[in-house]
Amino acid sequence: MFSAYVVVTLITIVANLSATAADFARARFVLANAAELGISQSWVPLLGALKAAGAAGLLLGLLGMRFIGVAAAIGLVLFFVGAVAVHVHTRVFHNIAAPGGFLALAVASLALTIVQ
Repeated sequence: MFSAYVVVTLITIVANLSATAADFARARFVLANAAELGISQSWVPLLGALKAAGAAGLLLGLLGMRFIGVAAAIGLVLFFVGAVAVHVHTRVFHNIAAPGGFLALAVASLALTIVQ
C-alpha cells in the first residue's frame, strides 16, 4: 500500500506542477479556458500558486510531515471540486475531463495519505 501512496502522490505532484507551469507561463490554452469559464486572467497566477502549494504540501507529506500532506490533499480536492463546479455552472463540458482527472488524483492522494 505504501508503494501505491508514493506513486499516486508523485503523479499528483508532477501533474499539478505541470499545470502550475502552464498557469505561470500564461499558456494560450490556459487563458482561453479561463476566458471561456468567465475567470479573469488576473486570477491565473493565483490559481497556479494554489496548485503549486498543494504539490509542495504533498511532497512534504511524502517526506514525513503527514499532517501537511493531508492538509495539502484536502486543499487540492477542494480546489478541483471548485474547478469542476465552475465547469458545470458555466456549461463548459468539452474539457471537464481535465479538472476531473486532477480531482481524481487529489482524491486518490488524500485516501492513500489517510491510510498510511
